Amino acid sequence: MARSLRLTKAERRVWNAFPTGEMVEFADVKPGATRTAGVNAPKDGDTWGPERTVRAEVIAKLLLGAREAGAGAVPAVRVSGARITGALQIFGGTVEHELVLSGCHLEGPVRLTDCRTRTVRLTDCRLPSFGGVGMRVEGHLSLSGSHVTGPVQVMRAQFATGLWLAGTKVEHPHETEPALQGTAMIVDSVAYLGNADITGMTRLAGARLNGGLSLTGAKLRNPGRLALDADGMVVEEALRCTGDFLSLGCARLRGSRVNGLLAIRGVIRSPDTPYALHASHMEVREFYLKPDEPIDGVVTLAHSTVGTLQDSPDTWPERLRLNGLTYERLRGSGVARRIDWVSRDPEGFRPQPYEQLVAWYRRDGNEALARRAQLAKLRNRRRTEGLGGRLWGRLLDFTVGYGYRPWLAAVWFGILLVIGTVVFGMNPPRAVKPDEAPGFDPFAYTFDLLLPWSAFGQRDMFDPAGWTQALAYGLVVAGWILATALIAGATRVLRPT
Repeated sequence: MARSLRLTKAERRVWNAFPTGEMVEFADVKPGATRTAGVNAPKDGDTWGPERTVRAEVIAKLLLGAREAGAGAVPAVRVSGARITGALQIFGGTVEHELVLSGCHLEGPVRLTDCRTRTVRLTDCRLPSFGGVGMRVEGHLSLSGSHVTGPVQVMRAQFATGLWLAGTKVEHPHETEPALQGTAMIVDSVAYLGNADITGMTRLAGARLNGGLSLTGAKLRNPGRLALDADGMVVEEALRCTGDFLSLGCARLRGSRVNGLLAIRGVIRSPDTPYALHASHMEVREFYLKPDEPIDGVVTLAHSTVGTLQDSPDTWPERLRLNGLTYERLRGSGVARRIDWVSRDPEGFRPQPYEQLVAWYRRDGNEALARRAQLAKLRNRRRTEGLGGRLWGRLLDFTVGYGYRPWLAAVWFGILLVIGTVVFGMNPPRAVKPDEAPGFDPFAYTFDLLLPWSAFGQRDMFDPAGWTQALAYGLVVAGWILATALIAGATRVLRPT
């Protein structure tokens, strides 16, 4: 086989090292400590000469068993600092050996479509694309530190011990084709994209990540379009978008399920898409939403189910949709400011967020805040009603606070009682039947006028004259209004609508 391939000197080194899995170093590759994605990948690999050039065809044949294993050794292809020419392609094959390329320059794409492989590690490499559609990895796939100038495609792939794209730089700013395509993949261990820098869409829709997903320090860049598409994704343990996380473009988690912690820090900016953070219809055990700055764009948590939601008023977005959101607990500062939190829907009034907030206030023992939330709901709903409804609502609010401030009726009653007592004390009405009338008492008389019924008998025995007659009629009407408003308000409290 070696003769038929006519191996070069560099290729023979790889060929001879394979049976024992020895690392073949064509250069002293020592990656520098950095958090800049892809910076350690070679930049001048296309200029490397034949002394460090290996054909991808040679590597593929070795992986497929062109050489036998050495006695008492584990064969593998391990190469450092090489220029690899041609496309490394294996379609539907079974690879029994580990592939490790470090600090290499790959001129052609890597395609392991529908393969069964051991661990594949392409670290600090430069390559045009990676295709692993449907691959089964009995180990992990690592592209950490590499610079991929085209798409990374691992749809329907399965990884037994992890997917590592730590510090990986991927550039594929395509309108429709994702830069990282992981639709329906399964990762039984951690999926780590810490400090990755991806230009173009990152699509993880339908993925199942049994060891969690880390986007700590990741940069997702796709302005004006989807930066992260994770619809229907299932994450066990934790999904972390923390550290210096950046999403320039919409981060969409619609319908995802996180059976643990969902933590969002960093920065999300997407003012020119319908949503900047689309997190509706989710199921999350614990949601930590404290970005470094208010999210620039519309945020929706509509129809999601959250166990514990922790956030901060300092970073509440200006436009926030909460209709249908349910939660068991709210944590963070600004307990009394939650009424403002549920009033930020860009489409206007929605009653459900207020009712959900009221239910939580009551579970938390804040009955006073629950009443304030109900009052805020009625006031905001008033803006959606017709003229008659708005006028009646203003009257209820002005007199008894829709029943949630019944003491207002007592205040108005007291003010009118004082006014009537003073006026009728200075301008007493005449007796209807002077011989039968009791002594006139301005306080009792005013009290009788304000009640729907006569409590002291003064109202029927005396008749005001002149301008005081108008005052008496006004007090009667005011009394009926206060009584009606109080009854209507009490009805709203006992049977809220």
